[in-house]
Amino acid sequence: MQYRKDIRIDDPLSLLADETVFHNANGYIGIRANFEEGYPDGMDTIRGSYINGFYDFTGMKQAEKLCGLVEEKQTMLNTADTQGIRLFLDGEEMSLFRGRVLRAERVLDMSRGYTERNILWQSPGGKKAEITIRRTASFARPSLFLIDYSVKALDFSGGIHFVSTHRGSVKNYSNPDDPRVASESALHLLPVRAVTEGTASFVTSRTSRSGLLVTTAVDHVLKGAETAVRIEEHGAATEINIRAETGDEMRLLKYAVFADSLRSGDTEKTAREELKEAMAAGAEELYREQEAYLAKFREGAFLEIDGDEKLDTAVKYNMYQLLQSAGKDGRAGVAAKGLSGEGYEGHCFWDTEMYIEPFFNLTDPEISKKLISWRYATLDEARKNAVELGHKKGALFPWRTIMGRECSGYFPSGTAQYHINGDVAWSVISYYLATGDFDFIAEKGAEIVFECARLWLDTGSWHKGRFEIHDVTGPDEYTCMVNNNYFTNLEAKYNLRWAVRLYRMLGEEGRLDTIAEKIHLASGEIRDFGEAENAVYLPYDAGLGINPQDDSFLAKKKWDLENTPKENFPLLLHYHPLHLYRHQVCKQADTVLAHFIFEDAQSKQTIRNSFLYYEGITTHDSSLSTCIFSIVASKLGYREKAYRYFGDSAMLDLFDAHGNTKDGIHTANMGGAWMSIVYGFAGLRIKEEGIFFSPGIPDAWNAYRFRIRYRDSLMQIDIDKSAARFTLLSGTAKKLRIYGKTHALRDTLEIPLRN
Repeated sequence: MQYRKDIRIDDPLSLLADETVFHNANGYIGIRANFEEGYPDGMDTIRGSYINGFYDFTGMKQAEKLCGLVEEKQTMLNTADTQGIRLFLDGEEMSLFRGRVLRAERVLDMSRGYTERNILWQSPGGKKAEITIRRTASFARPSLFLIDYSVKALDFSGGIHFVSTHRGSVKNYSNPDDPRVASESALHLLPVRAVTEGTASFVTSRTSRSGLLVTTAVDHVLKGAETAVRIEEHGAATEINIRAETGDEMRLLKYAVFADSLRSGDTEKTAREELKEAMAAGAEELYREQEAYLAKFREGAFLEIDGDEKLDTAVKYNMYQLLQSAGKDGRAGVAAKGLSGEGYEGHCFWDTEMYIEPFFNLTDPEISKKLISWRYATLDEARKNAVELGHKKGALFPWRTIMGRECSGYFPSGTAQYHINGDVAWSVISYYLATGDFDFIAEKGAEIVFECARLWLDTGSWHKGRFEIHDVTGPDEYTCMVNNNYFTNLEAKYNLRWAVRLYRMLGEEGRLDTIAEKIHLASGEIRDFGEAENAVYLPYDAGLGINPQDDSFLAKKKWDLENTPKENFPLLLHYHPLHLYRHQVCKQADTVLAHFIFEDAQSKQTIRNSFLYYEGITTHDSSLSTCIFSIVASKLGYREKAYRYFGDSAMLDLFDAHGNTKDGIHTANMGGAWMSIVYGFAGLRIKEEGIFFSPGIPDAWNAYRFRIRYRDSLMQIDIDKSAARFTLLSGTAKKLRIYGKTHALRDTLEIPLRN
């Protein structure tokens, strides 16, 4: 599985996007695909190396100093730059911007877990060399980043000189005109210590306000070379010299490890030990580890499309990036841009629960477990957040965060999105339904569900026998601060129902007392949960036969999308928020998302009516939107629409469809593209009653196949124009409900496809 692309040095925007597309990450560290040798002065680049969950605090000024408004946020930091390597061929410095570039391409190998730059270069003086630069962020050793730099002298003999840099003095990228990145570049990392030991260098920095430490350690291997390292500007430079004869190939290995004080008590000691272990293993062993890790991952995360090579590549790319982005140690989540760039300042949103965990639940559920564990680790901060907003009980998870505190400066479309609590609770239940892991529910999951349920009781109010939730914002950020958002109310209902159910299940298993005592949970509260759940108000308009997005939505005039100039999209950058809020216009799926997640709450006809209604007023200005419309279109039998929405979603980053890939990948959209196939075209659903399928196939495809893990079983589903074939690869037999009929899967099962 490879993706190749020619390097266009005459296209600066393409180079910026490729820094994202070809980045290396493993869920702990992420390094953008910058040229090791750098760029000409004045050329824009976002040079960055990031650690998942590592942050500093920065101020966020409010125009009005009102109670509870966020005035301090966290931001993901650009840590030490270990990428730099300058190459000199007998005194002439290699650069793609001088001499002659005879060949230059980038390669991403998703089976072996590395990227490459393959270059055939001729210096201004006529020296020709073949250069291969391979980069790996190790999945088996998450702190390790390796650069494997080979130079072959094709038609000259002379000195090969490397200057390898290790820079601790770095800043974050900023753009005051883009709300998705920081508006100014502050100095977040302060120098603590830079030392050398033999040929290794160690650079330690401290964050300016959060007080966290980070150490990077770098060392090199080049057989037969002379090496000298020196300290300079809170960093180090290593000079490496060797002589090459015509036809000789020089191979420089640059090992870099990252250690932070969130995970290590002594960052320099940890970095030293892990650097030593990686170098002792050697590059070939590291590559074997990487390939073995990815082979195991693909046992579950397997998907192929027969009939559209471009889409097949895009979907494989998306799955690989989800793996690169997801925190795997319970100490970090999934940033909106993964570890590929500084868009949204490294903040995690509800994207993780609703778009990313569904992928891991069915491919590698241990990762979902770690992501939920990260939310559990921030539960105390969520409790504090609830108190800050005036609640007496419960927890309110932040809309955007790194370490658990709210980072949303504009509360109407941020903090007011109380559905985040429903999203987190839904993710816990979804993990349980997919895995049956009740031990995890007893240890962590149930506590999250209970505390989220408490929040709904304190937020909602009783009115004329109905339980209503006022002054919240749903997923649609063009409609804010409303009463009875359908999606939010339905999530609250589901959360309350499962809180009652888990209470009973824990009691039946004899595991209730520990958690009940810990959070002072009484049976009276459970009774209140049940009463509220039964009375939750769900807006419905009988005239239109739809679920209104909220109480006032249908009273507003519709936005004329057809006659809105194309250059005015996305609308949020061209129209005042209040102007948007006064119209029927949706940034993204909201009620339509509810119809996917909770499809049994309404009749199929109501879902159809709602889908068609909201389709006409949704801009899809959010990357979270088209994948959901694709899934619901599949359910309703709108095959052409489903495929069109899917294509818009699947190829967003690999082909820079929105022109903003430079700021980082769209991780949630990547999960949504996978869901468009598995939940959309294949019609998969995981419910309390079991696992359901309603398989179909896009007209443009010959076939597609994928694997999922469900409970203790691994199964493969192959779908072509005539039939859907289900194969039990491992585990125990399972009952599948296909097109509404129950079948037993013991080895293989073939079901004719319905049109």
